[in-house]
Amino acid sequence: MIEQIQQLAKQLKTEIIAIREQIHANPELSFEEYNTSLLVENYLKDLGLNPQRIANTGVWAMINGNGKSHKTIALRADLDALPITEKGNHTYISKNEGVMHACGHDVHTACLLGAAKILVSIRDQMEGNIKLVFQPGEEKLPGGASLLIKEGILENPKVDAIIGQHVMPFINTGNVGFKKGLYMASTDELYITIHGKGGHGAMPYLGVDPVAVTAQVIVALQQLVSRKASAIIPTVLTFGKINSDGGATNVIPNSVKIEGTLRTLDETWRAKAHQHIREICEHTAAAFGATAEVKIEVGYPYLKNDVPLTSHAMDAANTYLGNSQVKELDIWMAAEDFAYYSQEVPACFYRLGTRNEAKGYTSSVHTNTFDIDADAIETGIGLMAYLAWATAKA
Repeated sequence: MIEQIQQLAKQLKTEIIAIREQIHANPELSFEEYNTSLLVENYLKDLGLNPQRIANTGVWAMINGNGKSHKTIALRADLDALPITEKGNHTYISKNEGVMHACGHDVHTACLLGAAKILVSIRDQMEGNIKLVFQPGEEKLPGGASLLIKEGILENPKVDAIIGQHVMPFINTGNVGFKKGLYMASTDELYITIHGKGGHGAMPYLGVDPVAVTAQVIVALQQLVSRKASAIIPTVLTFGKINSDGGATNVIPNSVKIEGTLRTLDETWRAKAHQHIREICEHTAAAFGATAEVKIEVGYPYLKNDVPLTSHAMDAANTYLGNSQVKELDIWMAAEDFAYYSQEVPACFYRLGTRNEAKGYTSSVHTNTFDIDADAIETGIGLMAYLAWATAKA
């Protein structure tokens, strides 16, 4: 079966690269993936499948095996792009100004279409069933995964396990990476406003300077990680934006807004951290005569890779690619809405290497120069198909 899938992946490589480039050139933002989902639908129909819509721009379809097993394995890809203006001179550069596939979702979608074509061709040798999931809105709260789960994507038929693949520009093309157990962080957005009393910069004693108070709040909040968080629970608190309503160097504003992110890998601590953040902000501001308004937008949960499933997937990847090409990854404090699936059913979220320094493919995801070594497509198609076949059989 390995040689058969490898040969099919090699044959499909050029076709799937062209599809990836078509999707890349026509990116669509979260929950606006109308043309992308139509492309997916048409491709699946051409394979003889019966694609269904879900959550408006999502698409799913079933590939039924030979009936020897009723197990159902879901394969997930995401469809949406990011609000980034692409920089580059390749032929498939984004045609939609300010929108770019900077996180590789075009690759994920194309690879799943290729895997689907392989699985359809070997369905008589496939003991279980495969549910193809093309998900909208990974990049935007509340996350398309949460909506698909609410609409029943893990039911009818019930999903026994789910597998997701994501590009990784820090891993060389031809290699893949896995992490058993806890892998990616939860993510929450923090919006904090410090209210003071504005006035003339030459007479600060007549007001309450929210700029100075904000500085104290930011410093105090660092205690959350260094003194409140357990040393064995990874926690990151970062503020990336500060704005005031002031308009000149000698004007003390009435308020200052700061925005940041909290990431961790423990739901109990996460809830406690939210309370600590509120208390630190409010009490620190009060100590200087100001007030704090704290808004926390709760985002994706942490992502956990089921240990038995991921161990099996790693063994299958070793068999398909060779041991030297399968890497063990560390915890990564980025976030992914695939985490919602991992909270419901056994899940495996692994990384597809796309880096090639010799060809100049080294940019990180979420940058305006991100691109992949197209040779990674062949690995992505074949491995996903083989993992689905091997997992359905197990």
